[in-house]
Amino acid sequence: MNHPEQMFNYHSWANQTLLNRIKELPANVLREEVNTAFPTIAQAFSHIYAVESVWYRVLNGDRMQEALEMCMPLEKENLLHSAVQFANDFAQSAEYYKEWLRDQDDLERTILLENPYAGTRETRLSEIVLHVVNHGTYHRGNVSAMLRQLGHASTMNDYSLFWYQ
Repeated sequence: MNHPEQMFNYHSWANQTLLNRIKELPANVLREEVNTAFPTIAQAFSHIYAVESVWYRVLNGDRMQEALEMCMPLEKENLLHSAVQFANDFAQSAEYYKEWLRDQDDLERTILLENPYAGTRETRLSEIVLHVVNHGTYHRGNVSAMLRQLGHASTMNDYSLFWYQ
């Protein structure tokens, strides 16, 4: 298994680990408002999922602008999801990514990425996968902080714990 694939497996595990913790809490915890990066935990998970979907489409050859137009509406569409529905969405997305990763001969191959926010650059496929992982890690940290603000403990989902799972 290559490093980007291993890191994506960690990302998938960490999403499920945090969602499993949220499943233990009252269902309304997803929509309780807090004063942080996202107003609700549901919005944070909707954002992670939408962005993960954008990058999957880019990895499969879509222009970034087209991928954004197709996937970013998911941020609003998924706001009423339960923790179980989010877990199912992320599990399905993980299967798509894992299948894509299995089919790749060269993750160091570059594509021309036309990012409407940052400009155009050559980007390695591996960099995109690692960005998806890093983006998820950043926002799972937001979710953990949100849980604490709401009076609930989060759960450890560090990469070093993943090593032992």
